[in-house]
Amino acid sequence: MALKTTHAVALCAVLLAGGCSFAEDTLFPSLSFGGSSNSNTTDAGAASFSPPAVGVSNFDPPGVTAGANTGTYVGQKVISLRNDLQQLQFQLGQHNQALQGIRGETVQDSQRYHGTVAAINARLQVGTTPGNPILTQQWNGAQGELDRINEDVLKMTRLSNEVTATSALSGYLVESVRAARQLSGAVDEDHRQLRILEDETNRTVVLIDRLLTELAIDVNRQQAYVSTERQNLNTLALAIKNGQLYGASFNARTNAAYAPAYDTAAPMAAPRAAVSSVSAETPLVTIRFDRPNVNYESALYTAVKGAMDRRPGAVFEVVGVAGTGNSPGAQALGSSAAIRNSENVVRSLITMGLPQSRIRQSQTTSASAGNGEVLVFVR
Repeated sequence: MALKTTHAVALCAVLLAGGCSFAEDTLFPSLSFGGSSNSNTTDAGAASFSPPAVGVSNFDPPGVTAGANTGTYVGQKVISLRNDLQQLQFQLGQHNQALQGIRGETVQDSQRYHGTVAAINARLQVGTTPGNPILTQQWNGAQGELDRINEDVLKMTRLSNEVTATSALSGYLVESVRAARQLSGAVDEDHRQLRILEDETNRTVVLIDRLLTELAIDVNRQQAYVSTERQNLNTLALAIKNGQLYGASFNARTNAAYAPAYDTAAPMAAPRAAVSSVSAETPLVTIRFDRPNVNYESALYTAVKGAMDRRPGAVFEVVGVAGTGNSPGAQALGSSAAIRNSENVVRSLITMGLPQSRIRQSQTTSASAGNGEVLVFVR
């Protein structure tokens, strides 16, 4: 994909050498987004919204193919790497079990919380005395239940940190498997087993990256939810004090902060094909993954914040660009890296607080991409 600048004032500021650059807002196409609604209609009894959905994906490890010992030095290396991959997948399985357990607890805690709040609202709606001690006791119970939901969010955050550490190990394992293919003294069977091992390692890495992405979505949504519900409880406390039913807090009226961020029927769909018009546009950010551990997040945050300041309704498309490669194997590896890099950028945007509903993801190839790039466009 050849990227061409179509404006005479096309200026890109390089923020990180070999890493990240962004285009000025003057280069953005003039877009109009859906008009905002002026309707102030609210349900007076809806002092609390429904709890946000958590992710539904399972991240079961794909398994490791057994192989025969060839007796060569490289064969011994293959056995060692295979054991490392089995250990990596064991950790992934533990992370998956922990995630499913936390999600179950979150759903149960949310149901109890909303049941208590609904009971308070029902009593207020039919009328009650100011400062009713029964409602005050129920309110205290709701406060404790919301604290438990907040603890669930903290568990998700701790799990995310653990998965991040596992992700770093997975990246090291990928490089180790690739390096083993360059060792001398191997027989054909060694290289055949290494190819299988490399494919299974790449699939495991992609699964770990998707687990991190979905965790980031869950944490971001649940944090917004807890913050909004604390505002609702403050309003509900005032309603109990006066014995009158109020609506949701003003802060909670913008419920989009924790609206469902992805399709629960297909929560982690594969990136769609890039549209042909991308080649004629100038990206907001270009992140070049030409070395390990590219530090792009600060520049990405600055660029996206500037774009949102100018266009509050902006949608951002993250495009993973793979090099064309000299062989089908190199092209496959480049495509896998492009998906992984774009997943990392999407996860960074979500962690920065950008709703998943305002992020699109796609993939393409370019002869000029080298070791791979990720482009971020404003839509």
